[in-house]
Amino acid sequence: MGLLITLLLGLFFVVGAFFTKFSKNTKNVENLSISIALGTMSSLIIFDLFPEMFEHMEGESIVLIIILIICGVLVLKMLDIFVPEHDHNHSIHHNCSDENLLHIGIVSLVAIVLHNVIEGMAVYNIANESFRSGLLIALGVGLHNIPMGMIVASTLEHESNMYKLIALLFASLSTFFGGLIMFLISSMVSEFIIGILICVTLGMILYIVLFELIPHILHGQNKKLSIIGILIGVLVIVCSSFFE
Repeated sequence: MGLLITLLLGLFFVVGAFFTKFSKNTKNVENLSISIALGTMSSLIIFDLFPEMFEHMEGESIVLIIILIICGVLVLKMLDIFVPEHDHNHSIHHNCSDENLLHIGIVSLVAIVLHNVIEGMAVYNIANESFRSGLLIALGVGLHNIPMGMIVASTLEHESNMYKLIALLFASLSTFFGGLIMFLISSMVSEFIIGILICVTLGMILYIVLFELIPHILHGQNKKLSIIGILIGVLVIVCSSFFE
């Protein structure tokens, strides 16, 4: 089931590209999806990931746990350096040539694919421990990836439909590739290694929440929509707890 979750996770990337092409108000779509992701992922960190991490790392040094979490943060920070902010897309379109725009799109695509492979590994690892947690983490990460789909679709809008289709297919399947890697090596993974992966995963999720979702919400203009989205995300977690 973990592989299926990582496969479905990639569909959110396509949803982002779809909204860029057909939606008249992509800002509201982006704002709502990020707000729901913030509510979902913040709740999961508190109620699922922290308890699961301490369960697997029981008896281990708190210094080691902190270092592993920081490693998770740094992994995504390194990759996100190469992804341009979606908020600047309009200025990109007006100030860059088609060649520069294509370069931005390719660099963004490569960084996003690497980003998604690692996220796919993390989501599969969580789903392998708890199907519910894996599904909810996938929901939060997927909603966060909708703007990523918007980025690539925007920067490649002048390319051929076949080129865009291949790029979007490659990006959307990258989370599945990450899950597949974890599936193939899972038999060689010990309980301690699982604990390490959960710590790194927690660091990645914390990075997304603290350095991507929260700043986006704080700088967003539709605060009412943001609050509604966050409450929906928290409500999803609360409701899901009844099905454990």
